[in-house]
Amino acid sequence: MGSWRRLRIAGALAALVGAVVPIGAARATPAPVRFVDGAGLHVLGVTRFDDRDYNVRVLSADLGRPVNVRILVPNGYAGQAPRRYPVLYLFHGTAGFASDWVEHGGAEQTTAPYPLITVMPDVGFNGDGGFWFTNWVDRATTHGPSQFEDYLVNQLVPWTDLNLRTIAARDGRAVAGLSQGGYGSTEMAARHPDMFVSMASFSGAPEIERDPEVFAGAIGVIEAIEVGEDQVPPFSELGNPALDLINWQGHDPATLLENLRGMSIDLWTGTGADGPYDSGPNPGASGIEALVYQSTEHFHQHLVAQGIPDYYDNYVYGTHSFPYWARDLRQYVPMMMGDFAHPRRPAVISYTTIDARWSQWGYTVTLRRSAAQEFSSLTGGTPSGFVLSGSGHATVVTPPAYRPGTNVVVSVAGPAGVTSGVVPVDQSGRLTVGVDLAGGGQARVSIRPE
Repeated sequence: MGSWRRLRIAGALAALVGAVVPIGAARATPAPVRFVDGAGLHVLGVTRFDDRDYNVRVLSADLGRPVNVRILVPNGYAGQAPRRYPVLYLFHGTAGFASDWVEHGGAEQTTAPYPLITVMPDVGFNGDGGFWFTNWVDRATTHGPSQFEDYLVNQLVPWTDLNLRTIAARDGRAVAGLSQGGYGSTEMAARHPDMFVSMASFSGAPEIERDPEVFAGAIGVIEAIEVGEDQVPPFSELGNPALDLINWQGHDPATLLENLRGMSIDLWTGTGADGPYDSGPNPGASGIEALVYQSTEHFHQHLVAQGIPDYYDNYVYGTHSFPYWARDLRQYVPMMMGDFAHPRRPAVISYTTIDARWSQWGYTVTLRRSAAQEFSSLTGGTPSGFVLSGSGHATVVTPPAYRPGTNVVVSVAGPAGVTSGVVPVDQSGRLTVGVDLAGGGQARVSIRPE
């Protein structure tokens, strides 16, 4: 066991102190958790299974149809006010349900010892193929708008923070999932790294496009799910890989690796060979696991090449089935609790995206350019400056790293030459800087006191 993993588990054990209920202690029936509308979600109904386990049915305009959110609160949640808890967002796989991790993956038993909220949303409609964790390119299918990324990031997370006593910050959030949900956990973490301190993929597909042999398999699987299970036209979700290749690339975590630097990255996979939880040959489960193994192996190797640390458990003997994912979750949760106890973040900020407007790590960048989607990057971000790559004209609002009401000197060395001037710091401690990237290229922005 590596030293960092030992530290992570030690942190989890420390987090348990004070969370243990004495044996034989008097226990009153706790009041149920109350869930209300907010952040664009309308609550249609709540089912309480026990003191910890709830199902909340919600409606979002971003999805257009009701979905379920299964939620586990910690033991003693009702009696621990005003204590706040970290949150694990835990995703099911293709043709799954919000209830899968409770009914098949032992999530309630695995999380019971820990001061942890677990949120398990539907990532599809009624057990269909699923959303592939993206805002669908085609918003006019029978599935409705299907803007799943917007739903998850802009609605589900803030709604959870509104309704439950969460640690509503990156240091208190983790994301994990199995199979398609393992892709989703990695994709959400890579596109929104300032939201999660820890991520895990269990037999997932953390790469979909970067390597040709992985790309071919991903196209086949995703289009088969779209047509066969979602029953929508091909290329509805990520677009046509020939015409919309940049959209595939912009949602491939293997292309966005630098975004993950400073996050705990945990990967589990088998190769598809029969293992200890297999009672006999299962060609389907073996074949799918072989595909996700290929994706996970390539992703891991790219992390190694770029010097980004991860925990990688290639357990070899195991198929694409729940007993292995339940075991993965049992192994991951104490590591994740260690991440919450000892959160990390990158020393300098780097972020790459195809979006024309984005906000991460306190930066907000708006690009005015001819292409709706195009790669741009902010790298080396510190209070002393940053490097911006892309095209068009950018407006960059910095994090609140400066003394409000003062002035700083900003120098921009870009494709159009070098400019320098005095820029006022606003009352929130931020700067607004214009950067000309006309013709494409990069600009180095330096910031110093006046």
